[in-house]
Amino acid sequence: MPAFQPFVPQIVDPAGVSEAAAARPMPMTTDATRAVTVEETGGRPLTEFAGTSNPYIDYQSIDLLLSLQHPRSEGYDEMCFFVMGQVKELLFRGIHFELVNAQHQIRDGEVANALQILARAKTFLDYITDSWNVLSTITTEGFTQFRDHLGTASGQLSFMYRHVEFVLGNKSRELAEAHRNVPHVWPAMLEALESPSLYDDVIALLSLRGHTISAHALDRDWSLPYSPDASVEAAWRTVYTEPNASDDLHLLGEALISIDQQFSLYRWRHFTSVERIIGYKPGTGGSSGVGWLDHVTRHRFFPEIWAISN
Repeated sequence: MPAFQPFVPQIVDPAGVSEAAAARPMPMTTDATRAVTVEETGGRPLTEFAGTSNPYIDYQSIDLLLSLQHPRSEGYDEMCFFVMGQVKELLFRGIHFELVNAQHQIRDGEVANALQILARAKTFLDYITDSWNVLSTITTEGFTQFRDHLGTASGQLSFMYRHVEFVLGNKSRELAEAHRNVPHVWPAMLEALESPSLYDDVIALLSLRGHTISAHALDRDWSLPYSPDASVEAAWRTVYTEPNASDDLHLLGEALISIDQQFSLYRWRHFTSVERIIGYKPGTGGSSGVGWLDHVTRHRFFPEIWAISN
């Protein structure tokens, strides 16, 4: 990217931003009140508001959101890196929300609802995979201009990404404990580590539907990473023996493996982008960098569904 120093326009004066994390108070409207407003404005957008904000800013705390980009170097590519990093955190938040709600629907036996939710989770994953289209425009020389300013910061420290991995069953106490010293993050991280994953609840559903599942698969140390189980593979093989469009367990298996596949594509895009930008230099967070990413690209969340293809 350009070697010249970037010009960063100030969009928001931080002195006027409320830093409160809570939702800001807003009035409710209805179809009737909106119809009255349209009559009053003649169909033109509202442009006059009391106070020092407006409803759109308040609904999503937009002024706070857009005051959180703080590039630390004079490297041109750092703003791109900064914005896309924050965008990915928001997307992981969305993915996690969908997966947790799908898990609750599965616990309640509402597979049709879970399938609808998982379809959106898959679309979120499609979108976040495409984030590498933007990040891959960062060049080696562009990244070098600001890399030292990262210190030991690394995407491996993303607690939102870790929550997504955990709800899908890829548990790691070691990686979770990177957040032990963060009192406003650690309790939820520990709960996620020690709770059943989405796949654990799917396996429980297979058992409830009459499939023979081993006791270990139904009651184990949930904080450990999931390991393939022969009884679970046998159950999925039975489900897939005579698939049809009305078999909700078969549809659920297909939804899960689609999410697994798309997650692998996200990891692969991460791996190849980092390999292109920094090669085999060590990572900022203590990992081997590309070597570590190569390792994680091989992981499968739902190994038995992959295995029955054989």
